Amino acid sequence: MSDIERKRILKVVSIMAFLNIILIFYLTYFQIFQAENIKQNPYNKRLWADEQEIIRGSFYDRNNNVLAYSIIGENDNIERVYKYDYLYSHIIGYSFREYGKAGLEKTYNSSLIGNTNTIDINNIKNLIGNERQGNDIVLTIDHDIQQKSRELLLGKKGSIITMNPKTGEIYSMVSMPDFNVNNLANEWENIIENPNSPLLNRATQGLYPPGSTFKIVTALSSLQNDSTDTDYICTGSIIVDGYRINDYDGKNHGNVGLEDAFIESCNTYFAEASLRLGHDKILETAENFYFNKKIQFDLDLKQSSFPTNDMTKTELAASGIGQGRILVTPLEMLMVTSAIANDGNIVKPHLVSKILSYKGDVIETRSIEILNNVGNYNDVKKIQDMMIDAVRIGTGKNAKLRDITVAGKTGTAENSSGLDHAWFVGYAPAENPKIAVVVLLEEEGATGGRSAAPIAKDLIEFSLQKLN
Repeated sequence: MSDIERKRILKVVSIMAFLNIILIFYLTYFQIFQAENIKQNPYNKRLWADEQEIIRGSFYDRNNNVLAYSIIGENDNIERVYKYDYLYSHIIGYSFREYGKAGLEKTYNSSLIGNTNTIDINNIKNLIGNERQGNDIVLTIDHDIQQKSRELLLGKKGSIITMNPKTGEIYSMVSMPDFNVNNLANEWENIIENPNSPLLNRATQGLYPPGSTFKIVTALSSLQNDSTDTDYICTGSIIVDGYRINDYDGKNHGNVGLEDAFIESCNTYFAEASLRLGHDKILETAENFYFNKKIQFDLDLKQSSFPTNDMTKTELAASGIGQGRILVTPLEMLMVTSAIANDGNIVKPHLVSKILSYKGDVIETRSIEILNNVGNYNDVKKIQDMMIDAVRIGTGKNAKLRDITVAGKTGTAENSSGLDHAWFVGYAPAENPKIAVVVLLEEEGATGGRSAAPIAKDLIEFSLQKLN
């Protein structure tokens, strides 16, 4: 055999060995890092075959009202029953062989079919018995508050979320338009072709400019960096690098400090404030509120963003009033609001309270988790006071209640559609917060104070009566 032939053989063997090594690494990667994702993929035929033999676990609200369950139907087929057609379409979602899985049905599929990471004697008995039953899931949701939230949002496009700011328990989460889970077979084509995207959970996956609700962040950053102007003269507009920033209706607020500017939602004050602070300081405060960070949540969640690269003066000025390149989910603004209500502590939001075996034994339970502290108490207390006054005498007056002190902030966000988004974020009672609320009306074409604040008022009043 010649040297040339030996070299060719060696080259072929080396290539084959290299390809085998790549294949080994490829298979190892999937076995270690992607096995669970593949196992739970709704297109995994083996998964569906296994599930045909399992009575899927039920969903309950915080008061043990059943929301979804399984029954054995004709020909011993296991059928999924959703008790409320529309109400939990974006929370519980659905589980159908034809359409896959969505919502908590997807996230907690392993638990619902009886597979958990926790070794439990009841699960072992269940798996080796003739009848396999999945685990039940208890939500933090209050069915009555969920129902009221949907009623208040009906006919509009947007989202409402309520939460306990001290524990992170979500009481309601509504996204509109929604869809009838029990009628997917007849409506699927209409649903997926609807330009208003009813399958989209706007609470967790919709990204919007926050408008003036972001002034909570800008104001706190100003306090933290001793950058407040106590003698600012508002003339109704300013020009930054040739771009005009106006106050609403060009209103002239006159001589204002931080507090008055916040209460009256003075755009020019906060645009100037962001220029004084500079990009890095606002970014730092925003990231303390979990902008640009991933949050482990019970549902798929888009990441809210504040630009990390350098900004032009115009972009920086716009950022101070929640415009420009800032994008948030309603859940992010709920976290911002709850952090202020909770004296600066951001609590991790959650929808699932506990997981139970089919016999009712607790397998897993959720505890309170503090994600971060956004600033010292004195600075946060000043924001609390400003949010109280914003509702008492400012742009949020339409959220005011007679016997309950409400703290809040309105927002009106410009967007490419030409119709403004309307926001209201707030909490109550201000002295001892029990509920935080976010109302987003997408493309409402009206101010947050006029359209979102009255909805928040009704929902806060109803929810506090229910929780008490």
